[in-house]
Amino acid sequence: MLRLLGAHIVRRPWLFLVAALVLVLDALLLGADLPDRLGNGGTTDPGSESARVQRVLEAHYPEQQPNLVLLVSVPQGAQVDDRAFAAQGAALAERLAFEKPVVGVVSYWQTGLAELRSHDGRQAVIAARIEGDEKRARAALEELAPRFRGEQGAKGEQGAKAEQGAKGESADQGGLTVRITGPLAVQNEIQSTVAEDLARSELIALPLTLIVLVWVFGGVLAAALPVVVGLITVLATGAVLRVITGFTDVSVFAQNLTTALGLGLAIDYALLIVRRFREELDAGLVPGEAVLRTVRTAGRTVLFSALTVAVALAAMLVFPLYFLRSLAYAGITVVLVSALTALTVLPAVLALLGRRVDALTVRRRGRRDASPPKGRVTELVMRRAPLVTVAVTGILLVLGLPFLNARFGTADHRQLPAASESRIAQETLREDFDDLPEGSIPVLLRTGGASAAEARATADRIAGKLSALAGVTRVESSAGTYRDGTRSEVPSPADSGRRTAGYDLLTVVAEDDTAATSAAHQELVGRLRHASGSDGASVGGPAAEVVDSKAAIGRGLVPALGFILVGTLVLVFLMTGSLALPLLTIALNGLSLTAMFGAVVWVFQEGGLSGLLGFTATGDVEATLPVLMFCVAFGLSMDYGVFLVARIKEHFDRTGDHRESVLHGMRTTGGLITAAAVVLSVVFVSIGLSRITNTKMLGLGVALAVLVDALVVRTLLVPAVLALLGRRAWWAPAPLRRIHRRLGLREEPEAHSADSPGSSDSPGSPGSPDAQASPDGPERTAHDREPAAL
Repeated sequence: MLRLLGAHIVRRPWLFLVAALVLVLDALLLGADLPDRLGNGGTTDPGSESARVQRVLEAHYPEQQPNLVLLVSVPQGAQVDDRAFAAQGAALAERLAFEKPVVGVVSYWQTGLAELRSHDGRQAVIAARIEGDEKRARAALEELAPRFRGEQGAKGEQGAKAEQGAKGESADQGGLTVRITGPLAVQNEIQSTVAEDLARSELIALPLTLIVLVWVFGGVLAAALPVVVGLITVLATGAVLRVITGFTDVSVFAQNLTTALGLGLAIDYALLIVRRFREELDAGLVPGEAVLRTVRTAGRTVLFSALTVAVALAAMLVFPLYFLRSLAYAGITVVLVSALTALTVLPAVLALLGRRVDALTVRRRGRRDASPPKGRVTELVMRRAPLVTVAVTGILLVLGLPFLNARFGTADHRQLPAASESRIAQETLREDFDDLPEGSIPVLLRTGGASAAEARATADRIAGKLSALAGVTRVESSAGTYRDGTRSEVPSPADSGRRTAGYDLLTVVAEDDTAATSAAHQELVGRLRHASGSDGASVGGPAAEVVDSKAAIGRGLVPALGFILVGTLVLVFLMTGSLALPLLTIALNGLSLTAMFGAVVWVFQEGGLSGLLGFTATGDVEATLPVLMFCVAFGLSMDYGVFLVARIKEHFDRTGDHRESVLHGMRTTGGLITAAAVVLSVVFVSIGLSRITNTKMLGLGVALAVLVDALVVRTLLVPAVLALLGRRAWWAPAPLRRIHRRLGLREEPEAHSADSPGSSDSPGSPGSPDAQASPDGPERTAHDREPAAL
């Protein structure tokens, strides 16, 4: 396949480039509105108990599930109960209620509820719900928000529009100052901030990446080629994601992953191919032959690497949360597109450029640049293998210890920058108001065909039982308000609205007044479910969503890990013919991630570097982030592992000398892996400069994992462990050796080698694929075969 592909590219390079240009232009048009079609949710299990409760609440109790909050303030020295301001506040609430997508408007001036007024009497709340799914509700908010930040009264709407401030700035409503917040506003601001930060990160990553590549290649033109491949990959993946949004939800964080992996992997693969092409030119081949051999050799490594990374990312499809599933779609797409681009567009450009690939050099490149550096570090490591293995393993395990204390939650307004309007307003609600719905947990009773008296008696019994639980302040129901197991207040007219067709709603107010998803609230959800589950009650709310999400992730972990392990074992076995090497690869890849997970807890959960990095520690970690970071970082570790193991395998097949093969592999891939890791870490660090905490965690965490893997695990631990194993690293049972001889991935012999007299690649010769493997190692291949990896 690769031979045919290379031949077509050499004969018709312009055809491939014109096709690529047409596809890029189409991708630009198709993916132009992608940011508007992405969502900011997807961290809840749609089949869970909390999700079912949420759907009923949205349909029958919109006033109990507000997603839009207007925080209204009056000037210093005034009160919200003053006649003039009360009239303006009531008018504002009434105007909001007449907006088409808005339902369930509740305001202080309408109800007189004390919890909707601040302690000092200068602020009040108008709460409502914007109907529709996430995308329609966000579009409605963007249309409504400017009007309700504008002025009413003498200045009129035009004057109000003229005085609207920048994002995050409150606006004057004829003496009333209005800030917009609530879950929908927080999500919308997170999404817009992510989009802005992504554009900024691309502006940072591209020039820095080009500088690193110029240093690696010594020339501007050769360095620009990997960047071009990366840009094509990002644009093409964006178009594919735009198509996917027509069938399912896609998270806004898919854009970040597309940019990071698209640039990183495409540049990795382009580095491999451009470097190999230059080596073939230095060896005396004409450009067309150099392209053919590059596609057949480095191209095989690119394909194999893409498969291993795709397997790791595909594991996220196991989970029911669309946040993870959509990132799997994005990741698999970007890996395949980057490999396809590196195997078609880049060779076509190289075929046209030929030796001009070294044009615009900034430093002299002699033949020695194509030669591998001496592996003095590797030789020292292999001589001190036991000490290095124990020391490095111990350090990595210690760095990962903080993860044992990980606490999992969900994102809230504290993800936003400190100056954000939604965050400021949300923190004001928490500090200056009592008993807002944020601290309550909905419990839904299914009444079915029961009479009103029977439904009320059931609500009375269950509400009394739940109010006696530890951590509960009170329970509000259609039968009244309950404290400590007894009814303390008779039902009010508003309480009758808790009973609707087939359902009765209880509201449990928790003693804990911290975040609605805190550990205390999650523990209370467990007690409520245990106490009311036998009565057919269902518990919902933010804390219940976190509990259910963690349960869904827990159920998916074993299948996901099994998928990754089996896929990795099979692929590495097909490449090496060894059973020990795949197991070693998995173990060392997992060990390389310990520093990342330890840093996630110490830095982002506990706030170890919160001041330096500019974020607010929340005391927990978004439950889905460790899964995403594991799949991405493990896949990238496999990427580098393929580069290294393929070179070691190729040399061992030729010589049978295990120690020299390890040294050869490290010498020939060490510089490439280091350069690729630096480029990839630059891309992820630029993503990590985001103002959104979760994006910062993803970018900086994966960058740390990449550097630890390339500079510590590949440089120190891998050669040390291979030195300890010796030839046992190539062991496999006889049945597996026979399978590998039939199905294993190996380099084809060159035509001139196969046809030459005395070639060892003739059938039945010791170096042929048909030869039997030696008892203590894999089969030998022809000494004059083209290297399979680089």
